[in-house]
Amino acid sequence: MKITTGMILFSCFGFLNGCATTPNELISARQAYSRASHGPAATLAPAELHKAKEALSKAEHSAADEPSSPRTRDLSYVAERSAQMAEVTASILSERAKVSQAGRDTQAIQGEIIHRAKMGMNEALAKLAAVKVEKRGLVITLSGSVLFPSNNASLLPSAKTRLDEIADALLEAKDRTLIVEGHADSQGSHRLNQALSQRRAEVVRSHLISRGYPAQNIEAHGIGKDRPIANNASAEGRANNRRVEIVVGPETR
Repeated sequence: MKITTGMILFSCFGFLNGCATTPNELISARQAYSRASHGPAATLAPAELHKAKEALSKAEHSAADEPSSPRTRDLSYVAERSAQMAEVTASILSERAKVSQAGRDTQAIQGEIIHRAKMGMNEALAKLAAVKVEKRGLVITLSGSVLFPSNNASLLPSAKTRLDEIADALLEAKDRTLIVEGHADSQGSHRLNQALSQRRAEVVRSHLISRGYPAQNIEAHGIGKDRPIANNASAEGRANNRRVEIVVGPETR
């Protein structure tokens, strides 16, 4: 059979018509979806990635019927933007997770620092005075005979040194409330014991403030003879009752 020029042209036209090139928009959409599906979006933004997949599927079906139609190009553009949105969503969620984790890490570190500071404070105080834990807080007990002369509210020279050391330890956690309580034995009138114990509590409070403890975090209470810890019948018991207690309470807000 003789092959004419017309037959060749017809065959070429048929080939080109059946193998039309893929639109650039669809190629870009495919690349965007491939990138998103192999990145963080696969685990962090699966819902957005699924939308991108459905959008790409519509573009592919349109391209199979009308490769170069405006509709195919529009659908391809939507598919590309959907894939990009999945990537952006995953990026935002990833940054939020990092910030959240950093916040938790910071809180843990701060908690450990505070815990160590409190442990160090407790150990230091235990070397300086009698320390015990009660429901109301950490209670530091100082003998009145160590701090004051008999029937007097002026600090002894040695007492100032002791209180300086206690104040330095307390400053490790100076955001906590302190209640300084003055106590007395049963000798003397209630009025005199009340007044003396109040003055002694205020003197100790003033000394702690002078060492840098926040004044708004310290209260001074005179208890008098109302809370004995020993029998007032003996000299030793009365000496134990003549005391100052520093109660380390909760953190201030």
